[in-house]
Amino acid sequence: MANAMQFDALIIGSGLAGLSLALKLADRQKVAVITKKSLLDGASASAQGGIATVLSREDSLAEHIRDTLVAGAGLCDPATTRYVVERARPALDWLIAQGVPFTRDPSTDTGYHLTREGGHSHRRIIHAADATGLAVQETLAAKVLGHPNITVLEHHVAIDLVTGSKLCLPDNRCYGAYALNRPSGEAVTLAARDTILATGGAGKVYLYTTNPDTATGDGIAMGWRAGCRVANMEFIQFHPTCLYHPHAKSFLISEAVRGEGGILKLPDGTRFMPWHDPRAELAPRDIVARAIDFEMKKRGLDCVYLDISHQPEEFLQQHFPTIYSRCLALGINIARQPIPVVPAAHYTCGGIVADLSGRADVDNLYAIGETSHTGLHGANRLASNSLLECMVFAEAAARDILSKPRSELIPLPQWDESRVTDADEEIIIAHNWAELRRFMWDYVGIVRTTKRLQRAQHRIRLLHEEINEYYANFHVTSDLLELRNLMLNADLIVQSALSRHESRGLHYSKDYPGTLPQAVPTVLVPPAYAARTQG
Repeated sequence: MANAMQFDALIIGSGLAGLSLALKLADRQKVAVITKKSLLDGASASAQGGIATVLSREDSLAEHIRDTLVAGAGLCDPATTRYVVERARPALDWLIAQGVPFTRDPSTDTGYHLTREGGHSHRRIIHAADATGLAVQETLAAKVLGHPNITVLEHHVAIDLVTGSKLCLPDNRCYGAYALNRPSGEAVTLAARDTILATGGAGKVYLYTTNPDTATGDGIAMGWRAGCRVANMEFIQFHPTCLYHPHAKSFLISEAVRGEGGILKLPDGTRFMPWHDPRAELAPRDIVARAIDFEMKKRGLDCVYLDISHQPEEFLQQHFPTIYSRCLALGINIARQPIPVVPAAHYTCGGIVADLSGRADVDNLYAIGETSHTGLHGANRLASNSLLECMVFAEAAARDILSKPRSELIPLPQWDESRVTDADEEIIIAHNWAELRRFMWDYVGIVRTTKRLQRAQHRIRLLHEEINEYYANFHVTSDLLELRNLMLNADLIVQSALSRHESRGLHYSKDYPGTLPQAVPTVLVPPAYAARTQG
């Protein structure tokens, strides 16, 4: 068939979770990795901080587990948390064996420089200067591109999963996916024994975000449409410190800057974090983000300032070379002046419900990394646990995939474009995209009210009708696919937020400021899942 390809494993997404899994499968399977842009354009490559792992003799697994549970505000799954923390060291050793150049420090008992970030009781963040994600991704991408069993399809956008129900088969199985070849505009059919969603989070649903343009919640949306439950979508982590500058799109100022003594200040130089939490700048991210949001709204400020200028310039150049050089290029010498910062949407703590092997609710479908909800992050992710989760669940999914009998590959029908035409006015997509991101920022941000959430829900319903009509009648484009997925993610976030009648972790409601005695995850059930389980 024209435009049809077959693989053992189809990995949708090229972040740390996806590339790690590809390498772990490729010696025994034929693997495809599809990515919307290039291999290095995802959120993993932007990760500055590092990977949380117990390495020092002064630290312990029990303390890493405790710190994760405390940050998660009672919603972390204890079994998942222990599972991940106990497998952190083998995951890190695998990365080191791949050649990732982590920053060394011969004066420590570990041989590596470890930093400390908000919510951690010890220095346990191993890093590659202040560009850990890029160092990891460049190392793995080179190996992926050189592997004979891995096919990389760059500039391909997944359209939707192919499931048994879509093929009128009586099973609950994923058979692959359709994808759009962006340069040619053609839809391709990708059949696979196993399909893995590793597309990252949904940060672009908000006007201000540290995420790359690719973070449109594609995997979460595709999984939901295929019949997978999603959980805890109300918990969107806002990073406290995104660089505030007209020419600095989505540039993150790492948590590690506060870990190394950075102080948050008002424009007049007054330190304010001790007013909000005894841990001050080292409080978990949700507390720091809310404190900054409070001070900005109370005083009508455009930003606050993060001051690390008390550290020697040589220290800053050595530990934060990326941040130092980027700020300097914009006229900010962080060794002499504070950095203007604002909170921005950063991490999606919820996602597709997945078990300890990464398996989703549809057979032969997996969800790993930020796309998934494993129970690790609870109501607030502990800093630098995200790359760790990618590594541990890539290994878990690989082990599960390789241990089971090989399922049958069947021919799949081609993508049907026989009843659609070219769009007449694509300005509708741009307008709806801008409207969605603006009202999500205004109504579903760091501090929420029931009335704001209801306003957002009303607008989402109107957009839903318009976007679905557009999708049904016109040829798909990358922008249309991303907008469709963003709209669905926005709907899931608002549904989840409206159902939580308390304030916990990253979800803070003025109407429900207290925290309920029992922590219960928010689990949303799609129509396809309900029909299947009730039938």
